[in-house]
Amino acid sequence: MGTQPISIVDVATAWSELRAIVGAEHMRAAVPEDAVDGLLPQMVIEPGNPQEIAGVLETATRAGLRIIPRGGATKMDWGNPPRDGEVIVSTRRLNRVLEHAWGDMTATVEAGCTFTQLQQTLAEHGQRVALDPLWPDRATVGGILVTNDSGSLRTRFGALRDLIIGVTLALADGTLAKSGGKVVKNVAGYDLPKLATGSLGTLGIITQAIFRLHPVPPETRSLSFSSHDNAAMNALVLKVLDSTLIPTGIQVRAGNSFLPEVDLRFEGTATGCEAQIEQTSRIASGALRIKSSADVWNAPATLWSGAEPAVVCKFTLLPADLGAFCDKLTRVSERFHLSWRLVAQAAGVGLLRLEGTESAALLAAIRDLLERLESSRGSLAVLRCPLEVKRKADVWGNAGDALRLMRDIKAQFDPAGRLNPGRFIGGI
Repeated sequence: MGTQPISIVDVATAWSELRAIVGAEHMRAAVPEDAVDGLLPQMVIEPGNPQEIAGVLETATRAGLRIIPRGGATKMDWGNPPRDGEVIVSTRRLNRVLEHAWGDMTATVEAGCTFTQLQQTLAEHGQRVALDPLWPDRATVGGILVTNDSGSLRTRFGALRDLIIGVTLALADGTLAKSGGKVVKNVAGYDLPKLATGSLGTLGIITQAIFRLHPVPPETRSLSFSSHDNAAMNALVLKVLDSTLIPTGIQVRAGNSFLPEVDLRFEGTATGCEAQIEQTSRIASGALRIKSSADVWNAPATLWSGAEPAVVCKFTLLPADLGAFCDKLTRVSERFHLSWRLVAQAAGVGLLRLEGTESAALLAAIRDLLERLESSRGSLAVLRCPLEVKRKADVWGNAGDALRLMRDIKAQFDPAGRLNPGRFIGGI
C-alpha cells in the first residue's frame, strides 16, 4: 500500500490545526523514549475525548501524516517495525469507566483506562471482566484489545473476542464508528468489536469498549503438579480436559532446566472448590503434587525477563501436541545452543522465551519452530526480539489465505494506509 509524499506546508498547517484541537499543553515533540523499534516520530498528541481523537486522525490523514496509536505503551515493541510514523496518538487521557450497568452485567469503559482501574471499579459490585492480561496495572483496555491479550481465564470464560460486546472506533478519515451495545444478546449490525480485537491499531483507534461481566468468585483455589517428562504432563492436561472438572485455568510451565509443571485453578464456593481439588488429585494420582499459590498465574509476565539476547513468542497448537512441542524445543535448543521456557494454556495457546548468545541462532530457531507448528495447524508470532531479528523476518509468520482478505479490510477502513503502517501481518 503506497503513501503520498508529505508537503512541508501541509505539515506546518497540520501542527497548528492539531494544536487547536487538543490544546498546546497536550501536544509535544517526541523524545527518544517515544521511539518505536528505532523510529522516532515527530509529535506525541494526547486527545481528551473520542471527538478529539477523530479530529486528530482526520487532520493528520489529510496532511499525509502516519499515525502510531499508543495506550499504556506496554506492548509497543510487538509487531513488525513501523514503515513510517510522524505522530503518536495517545489514549492516556481517555481513562474513565463510563458506566457500570451491574444489573445487566455490562460495563462501558474508555480505551485509556488501565485494566486494574477497571477491575477495581467493577469489584465494588462484586463483578469483573473475566480476563487476566499482562501487566494489568499499566496495560490499557484499548491496548489489551488491539493486541488480543487473553490469559489463563480463557479456559473457562473464552477469549477476549467472547467478552467484548461493543466498541467505538475512530477511523483514519475522522469517522467515529460504533458497533454492538450494552445488551449481551445484541447481535445486530457489523461485528466491529471482534474485527478490532487483535488488529494492532491498523483499522482505527479504539476510544470506548463495552464488556460482558462475570461475578467475582467467593473462593479461588490453585494447585500444581510436577510431571517426570513432557509426555506425562500432556497426558495429565488431556485427562483434566476430558473430565467433568470445571477449572478456570489450566496452565503448563516447562523449560529445559526444570521438569514440566501443571497448574489448575478452581473458583466458586469453598465446598465446590474442595470437591474439585479432591477429584483432580484422583485424576493426577501418577503426578507429584507440589506447593502452589496464586502467584503461579503471573508466570506469563516472567517470560519478559532473563538473559539477553532473547525472543518471546506467542504460539498456538493442538492441546494434544504440547508435549511433543516441548520435546521439539529441547532438540532445537540443543542444536542452536539456546535455553527455553514456556507458559501454555490448555486451550493450546502459549508464550515461549528463547535465550541465546547470538541473534542469528535465535532467528534460525524461530524459523525451525515456525515450520514445525505451521505444518501441524499451529502458528508462531514473535512478540519481542532484537531489532536485527525483526528486520530479517515477518514476526507474524505466514498468514496464508487470510492475507488477501485482511488487506481488503484494511483498504476499506484505512485506504491511505495511515494507521500503524507496516506493523501488522504481511506488512499491512
